[in-house]
Amino acid sequence: MESQTKKSEDADSKPVVVLKGPTDIQRLKLEKLMRNPNKEAFIPEKSKEKEPRAPHEFIRNVWGSSAGAGSGDFHVYRGVRRREYARQKFIDEKAEKTAKDQEYQKKIEQNQKAADERTAKKRAKRNKKKQKLKAKKSKPSEETTKKEENDDSEEEEDSDEEDEERSGQASDKRPTEDEERNGQASD
Repeated sequence: MESQTKKSEDADSKPVVVLKGPTDIQRLKLEKLMRNPNKEAFIPEKSKEKEPRAPHEFIRNVWGSSAGAGSGDFHVYRGVRRREYARQKFIDEKAEKTAKDQEYQKKIEQNQKAADERTAKKRAKRNKKKQKLKAKKSKPSEETTKKEENDDSEEEEDSDEEDEERSGQASDKRPTEDEERNGQASD
């Protein structure tokens, strides 16, 4: 008795849903997925394209012009024609797909090459800028050493001139023009 009551309780908890179309089926699948969102959903992998059968190398029942075509021959011909068209379509699609893939790979390669060229150009520009900064930083130090050398040589020249003036004043005491005008002669 207890097992029957459990079954009736389970039946009461799950309402019976009448499916009216594909939208109801899809809705039920989504509801089932959303009941447990932590559970991973099964996503089937893309199936491989089935390559059509190669045409027969030797056709046994050839339709001759002397024999009249029977009522069943048209169906055979139609099947052969359908398979051949499907095979040709598959070959054309495959060729188109490979052409598009090659074009895409070529485009990716060109984009990569262009990006590499841009980065190389920018890298060269950055390196050139760094070199200029290094040259500027090293130049002032060279210039300061040159200036120091020039200052030293100028100081030596100035000191030499001062020495000459001192020695010249002691030996040669000529009055300047101003002194002569004013009548001040220093003896």
